[in-house]
Amino acid sequence: MSYTEKGISAVRRFVHGIVTATRQDEPEREPVVIGRSEHNVSRKKISKNALKVLYRLNEAGYESYLVGGGVRDILLEKNPKDFDISTDASPEQVKALFKNCRLIGRRFRLAHVVFGREIIEVATFRAAHTTGDGGVTGETGRIVRDNVYGGTLADDAFRRDFTVNGLYYDISDFSVIDFFDGVDDLHNGLLRFIGPAKERVIEDPVRALRAARFAAKLNFSLEDDVLQAISEEHHRLADIPPARMFEEALKLFQSGYGKASFAWLRDLDLLSYLLPLTDARLKSGDTYADKLTELALVNTDRRIKQDMPVTPAFIYAVMLWPDVAERAAKYEKDEGMPPVPALHKAADDVIPQQLAATSLPKRFSIPMREIWTLQPRLRKTRGKRAMQLIGNPRFRAAYDFLLLRCEAGESDLAPLCATWEKLQQHPEAQAAIESARKAPRPNRRKRAPRKRTPD
Repeated sequence: MSYTEKGISAVRRFVHGIVTATRQDEPEREPVVIGRSEHNVSRKKISKNALKVLYRLNEAGYESYLVGGGVRDILLEKNPKDFDISTDASPEQVKALFKNCRLIGRRFRLAHVVFGREIIEVATFRAAHTTGDGGVTGETGRIVRDNVYGGTLADDAFRRDFTVNGLYYDISDFSVIDFFDGVDDLHNGLLRFIGPAKERVIEDPVRALRAARFAAKLNFSLEDDVLQAISEEHHRLADIPPARMFEEALKLFQSGYGKASFAWLRDLDLLSYLLPLTDARLKSGDTYADKLTELALVNTDRRIKQDMPVTPAFIYAVMLWPDVAERAAKYEKDEGMPPVPALHKAADDVIPQQLAATSLPKRFSIPMREIWTLQPRLRKTRGKRAMQLIGNPRFRAAYDFLLLRCEAGESDLAPLCATWEKLQQHPEAQAAIESARKAPRPNRRKRAPRKRTPD
């Protein structure tokens, strides 16, 4: 890390007000303030749009700080993809300053300032739930709504999850503000919760999944208190809505660290809350499912690092395939069903079990089914049908899926894979591929721009 000796010494000083109380009783504390000359966070490494938001808030008389993954990643000499801002301005006050702003969320109210494809997320300082309206905690201790405003920067810092995500870059003087020895933890490669670990997981069980994701992404270890809290409280993930679990699955498997994230999920016994069927197979010692999953995650990580497109349809197709294939084979044998109808019926059995854990929007579940039902059709390699199949929009995904199956242990598919590799070089096949690429896509309802995976 590129810290000066002076900077390292500064952040290792004792921080007043170490967390020993619950959030409601948390005292005001004095942070370590790291001056501009003592850290490597530079405006050159911050998005121009994020700087616009920071400056405009500051010029309007509000406090404004870059916070979270943007600060953390720059300190680690990484290139952050997202920039989040914390301010004492309310969401409505932020909206009044930016015509290109929209307010989102009920559980956690946020302002999104939209610059084309880039979204700068602005959050208002949160305060303890005992200080005002807007905060709701369920009977189990899980925070249901977290919109109590009027807090200080220290209050806001205490509401964050990990010490390495609780670092603030002050645009007014270019200092880094560290309340909880977060810079030390960055230097030591350690993930610690801010405050009592068990309380943090009870408040929001999804923090257990975030711990796995950050440990994978940053190649950090988890503090013993974090490990114990996750071990004791991960059962609370069963109460999280499937839609939110799906969003977390995307962050885990489609951020370029899918293989490492998957390993952490297994180590922490969290996989069953995201992929219950896959988890059961792996725990039973299914080596084929294990190998197929690993290959898919490695392939997805590679594509992301090469800026190639990825889709949840492919990941879920792989994860659920062993169960779908097993059931389809049974329908073929016991009921004499043809391969494609058997796959459809097997999918009807398997998909609802997955939906109980995570949602799976139709824009992903339909292509997933198509990848599966193209597998038996890929066995037909003669005549015009082969060329027509190559022109199918799902052909490439289905072919890549076939390659993974072969590499994972279905060695009898090797001649078929080789045949399709040759067929794709045929001039007629190239014309079919080009025609499919130029074919107009069906009109779809225009979606609002979405923020990329945070942190």
